[in-house]
Amino acid sequence: MSNTPHELSAEFPNDHAALHELKLHNAHFVTLADRYHELNGEIHRIESEIETPSDAHTELLKKQRLALLDEISGMVAKAKAG
Repeated sequence: MSNTPHELSAEFPNDHAALHELKLHNAHFVTLADRYHELNGEIHRIESEIETPSDAHTELLKKQRLALLDEISGMVAKAKAG
């Protein structure tokens, strides 16, 4: 298990089955999840002080991660409903 906070499995702890199905059958979800994972890792490196970009860049990354999380959340909710 990863020590990186905000992984999708941690964000959706009760939705493992829906995440798994989306990963198997929805290419757009896979693209979003991959981008989310990439952004999340970058933010974690910044918060761990491994990388030190500007505050403005860090905030931009966090906003992008949140937007991805919102879209992913909608897809998970739709997958669970139907």
